[in-house]
Amino acid sequence: MARHLNFPELRHLRYFLESAKNGSFRKASNSIGIQESTISRCIRDLEDQLGVSLFQRTNGGVRLTVAGERFRGKAQAILKQVDDGLSDVSLTGCGVEGLLRIGLVAPIASRFLKDLLGEFSKNHEGVQIELVEGDPTTHIKAIRDFDLDIAFITDTFPCCECDSMPLWSERIYTILPQDHPLSNRAELSWPDLTREIFFIAETGLRQELHGLLTKRLAEVGYRPTVLAQNVGCDNLLTLVAIGRGILLATESMAERCSLGIVQRLISDEVIPFAAVWSPRNDNPAFRRFLSIAKARRSRKTELNASQDQ
Repeated sequence: MARHLNFPELRHLRYFLESAKNGSFRKASNSIGIQESTISRCIRDLEDQLGVSLFQRTNGGVRLTVAGERFRGKAQAILKQVDDGLSDVSLTGCGVEGLLRIGLVAPIASRFLKDLLGEFSKNHEGVQIELVEGDPTTHIKAIRDFDLDIAFITDTFPCCECDSMPLWSERIYTILPQDHPLSNRAELSWPDLTREIFFIAETGLRQELHGLLTKRLAEVGYRPTVLAQNVGCDNLLTLVAIGRGILLATESMAERCSLGIVQRLISDEVIPFAAVWSPRNDNPAFRRFLSIAKARRSRKTELNASQDQ
């Protein structure tokens, strides 16, 4: 029946390998700064535990036995695994490697978000970034369940049990056919849009944009017609181009306009965006990302303040 052995201490393995490399306990002692008597005693303890002699001891030093030669490869493999594991944990703990999961409700084309991701990626190439599109309610639940690290949603959405930070705002546009009667105006107001047929893209902002449209047109005595279309943004733009309706969109979405359509700003209308996260999230990659986001926000605030002076 095989004898059960306790796993040797890692320092015993290191002393063994250093002694084998130097051919002497004394030289191993000088190499790693450990007393020769300590190394000798640990090697003896290791041999007693294994039940074999690892070294032949002579007046001139030590030489590996056959068992010692076989054990050296095993000891090297064990220490390499441990060292690799420690290195991996260290890199992850410093945010150099790992996974960052980000929830989005708007296109990533927003300048603030695009620049933030670019800066983080440049300095954290070992961190995998996973983007998840969805609505604010789904994202906030995922943050509470630690399925997302951070989400960028509208600043008007309630975020119980989460921390949040306003970051940027986007202007609101209408996207019109090129030959639409309103296309010759530089900007539009809500009263200009009464009696239009609207599309709203199926994104995480659908509820926010629909609510804004309904509220603003109700203020001028009109109930808008919004047609549901279960298609992506590119197909919606095609529907606009052929004159089937107009599209309400944020600034980053409006930048995707193609031939046959035009974008027109709605005066004095913006949607604010914020970052949302759990204060209990200790993912190092997320903490580094949040730190960069806060720094960019501070620089943006200082720049806006200087421009207002």
